[in-house]
Amino acid sequence: MPPKKNMGFAKPQNAGGTLKRIFSYMYGFKPQLILIVFCIIISVSANVAGNYMLRPLIDKYIEPFIGQDNPDLSGFVSTIIMMSVIYLCGALSTYIYQRIMVNISTTTLFRIRTDLFNKMESLPIRYFDKHTHGELMSLYTNDADAVREMLSNSVAQFISSSITVLSVFAIMVAYSWQLTVLVIVMLFIMIQVIGVIGKNSGKGFKAQQEALGKVNGYIEELIEGQKVVKVFCHEDKANEEFQKLNENLCQASTRANTYANILMPIMNNLSYFHYAGTAIAGGIMAVKGIGGMTVGTVVSYLQFTRSFSQPITQLSQQLNSVLTALAGAERIFKVIDETPEEDNGYVTLVNAEISSDGTITETDKRTGLWAWKHPHQADGTVTYTKVEGKVEFDDVVFGYEPNKTVLNGISLYAKAGQKIAFVGSTGAGKTTITNLINRFYDVPDGKIRYDGININKIKKDDLRRSLSMVLQDTHLFTGTVMDNIRYGKLDATDEEVYKASKLANADTFIKHLPDGYNTMLTADGSNLSQGQRQLLAIARASIADPPVLILDEATSSIDTRTEALIEKGMDRLMEGRTVFVIAHRLSTVRNSDAIMVLENGRIIERGNHDTLIAQKGKYYQLYTGMFELS
Repeated sequence: MPPKKNMGFAKPQNAGGTLKRIFSYMYGFKPQLILIVFCIIISVSANVAGNYMLRPLIDKYIEPFIGQDNPDLSGFVSTIIMMSVIYLCGALSTYIYQRIMVNISTTTLFRIRTDLFNKMESLPIRYFDKHTHGELMSLYTNDADAVREMLSNSVAQFISSSITVLSVFAIMVAYSWQLTVLVIVMLFIMIQVIGVIGKNSGKGFKAQQEALGKVNGYIEELIEGQKVVKVFCHEDKANEEFQKLNENLCQASTRANTYANILMPIMNNLSYFHYAGTAIAGGIMAVKGIGGMTVGTVVSYLQFTRSFSQPITQLSQQLNSVLTALAGAERIFKVIDETPEEDNGYVTLVNAEISSDGTITETDKRTGLWAWKHPHQADGTVTYTKVEGKVEFDDVVFGYEPNKTVLNGISLYAKAGQKIAFVGSTGAGKTTITNLINRFYDVPDGKIRYDGININKIKKDDLRRSLSMVLQDTHLFTGTVMDNIRYGKLDATDEEVYKASKLANADTFIKHLPDGYNTMLTADGSNLSQGQRQLLAIARASIADPPVLILDEATSSIDTRTEALIEKGMDRLMEGRTVFVIAHRLSTVRNSDAIMVLENGRIIERGNHDTLIAQKGKYYQLYTGMFELS
């Protein structure tokens, strides 16, 4: 197996392109987006109109009322009511567009997660061998949620703030161009501050997301291996490793949030300075009558000053959310852009049956007979050939990494119905051979033929459908026992499930479970023993009824007594099939038609049990205990 590596990603070179790609997932929401913009305009207009009405309210009513004994309040009250209605409309519009934005953001996130999951399902095994599961999970949680946070809050905030700044600036210029000069100066200072802090904050959030992925990956590994940690008293070492990763995350988060958190106070203080400067300058102008400035104009202008600086401050507050989302989106899109598993095969597997005249014809329901469909070279017609299960390796050379060969010149031939066993030390290449039969990896040199057909010409799905594997590491899914067995054949009837269970001798222990075949399994079948989990995996392979069966240490987790119980069932399961067996227990391979002894990626001995014992070579040493498998 190639070593897993951490998912390190570079900072986006084109933030605009990344944002554009995120927004492309909002397809179908054009009417809602138009309504959102409309509501934002109403909300901003209400805020601007309310501030604008302060000048006539003060100049026309409040200031003239000073010193009057019985002022006429009718106009004042109607103005107050009008302002209340305006603000109420603004509040209602804000509520509407925020609710719609939540729906759009969650749906957009749903689409991104769907694309991410679909792409992961199409990626080759090689990709998952190279990346930790925890970091991949982090894409669905931390990174995806960061994108949602930006869409639900930052996007609407940006539109609202942009419209507010532009409209307020226009009114401020109309009120007093002299005071607007202060606004322009302060705006320049704010932009410079945001640029400097945002640049450093972006680097910090990129590092934070990567460090978070590493922590998640390590935690996921430790949770899965908690029993191993405890049995070897590895708690202190595990804690030490976690502290290192956690410290890196803490430092990265501190750097990122230091800049992000100081931005808001700096922007607030700048806005206060701006407000104070405007108040002083406006007051002097009103007293001296410069530019027709009045008290109402100063008060209204000060409100516009707040309305102008507040959106900029709010946008700066959203900066950390945007940067985190961009970092997360980059990680997600990098996976989505990964090259999917290639399949250039054209020979297909079909469900077939034998008709009365002895020919093989395709049918909608599988009858237990497998057949290959071959396009005829000459006239384009299609012929069917029964799958026999012959497998041939012809001088195969393979390595998981460039310049690091695992298999060297492997050649072997398995006749239909033969049982071929592989023995050898860990790392000798036994499991790699079975991975190549499944086309989990394609070979750069040599050929692998299935019934005489180069497996590169066979569609991967069809090839794998004709194979069943029982792995050393059994994986069970959340669901009932019956669902897990039926995973080998989704359309299997209950009777087929019962038959497969009996064949694997799993039926007895299943009937003793609380709800029998309807017993729910969770956490990878943690409520079952390791042997029971393995028996279910064998039953799952049995129900698929394939012509080729691969057993990779299938009985390694089963005790000797249980192994004896399933031996007859396994013999029935292997009957008439080509079987490849990997086993450390040499007693399980004695009856194999051929035994391949591997060492350093080469077959050093081959033959049946008696032949290899007579040779008194490596197999003889392994069998007699003179040499132990590692």
